Amino acid sequence: MAVLFERHHRPLFNYFVHMNGNRELSEDLVQDVFVRMMKYRNSYRPDKPFAAWMYQIARNAQNDAMQKRKFEVELGHADISSSHGMDDKLKHEQEIELLRQAMARLPMEKRELLVLSRFQNLKYEEIASILGCEVGAVKVRVYRAVRALGQIFFELTHRRNAWPGEEIA
Repeated sequence: MAVLFERHHRPLFNYFVHMNGNRELSEDLVQDVFVRMMKYRNSYRPDKPFAAWMYQIARNAQNDAMQKRKFEVELGHADISSSHGMDDKLKHEQEIELLRQAMARLPMEKRELLVLSRFQNLKYEEIASILGCEVGAVKVRVYRAVRALGQIFFELTHRRNAWPGEEIA
């Protein structure tokens, strides 16, 4: 179990942070996942990818926490290299913040797809196994999630750049 913890602690933590934006809750959820893996170890099937089984448990832990806490999404701040000029750094920080806001506005299902595919780098086959659907369905859902994220980001960008009192289409 120590080897599994070493190997999967950080990816699970990153998954939870991207899903709920709360570092403390994410750390608790990682611990919960490992407890659940021990408790439900008999449900693991060696012919299926381990990551798919682990992330299914993580999904369940996340959903249980959401039901219990009904918390608001609070996204942290990213580290930015000090080698950028102040203007570039500020612009980069603003874009990251807009992206966080856009992610937070996505429905949970779309956010989860993006986290699993883009941040956790899971293969579509693994995501399909986690979600219990076909690979083709995952591809379509990820495509739609990326488009939805882009639309929200575009709207937030234009809202930020609008003049006070200006109508936003």
